[in-house]
Amino acid sequence: MAADLDPRVALLLDKMACTELVHRLARGIDRCDADLVRAVFHPDATDDHGMYKGTAEAFVPWVMDVLAGMRRTQHVIGNVLIEVEGDRAQGEAYFIAHHHVPGAEGDNFMVAAGRYLDRFERREGEWRISHRHAVYDWSTVAPSTDMWDRGAMPDYAFGARSHADPSYNHFAGA
Repeated sequence: MAADLDPRVALLLDKMACTELVHRLARGIDRCDADLVRAVFHPDATDDHGMYKGTAEAFVPWVMDVLAGMRRTQHVIGNVLIEVEGDRAQGEAYFIAHHHVPGAEGDNFMVAAGRYLDRFERREGEWRISHRHAVYDWSTVAPSTDMWDRGAMPDYAFGARSHADPSYNHFAGA
């Protein structure tokens, strides 16, 4: 940050940069965008999702494979607390993750809720995640009651788990 920047503004910008990484990671997961997920982590970052513990580099293909078994996902990020100390920060972000999962006897709707405990580092002026630890608080599963017949609703915009999602054109200015 510029030396003449008010320290309160600099702190706010640092917190916002870290918070945006949390949101970009959720977007990358829900859109199955491996490049976006990879971009929020430092190259030597690590991840602990319980069932996966290892490098962020290996987490990306692992999570994309997990997501391939689901029809849709949506991660809602709630309370975000970021504490900055120089070029390092600690974060806690609440999440509610919705998963539409196919099953042998019909689709299920699974919801998991918890918190992401993130460590952020600013390197060469850029904040990224250096470690993510997913902490789970509760979950529930029920039969899916999704009632939209997407093929019969051509005037509706539906999300896609790819760059075909309307948000990509939106952010591209198209």
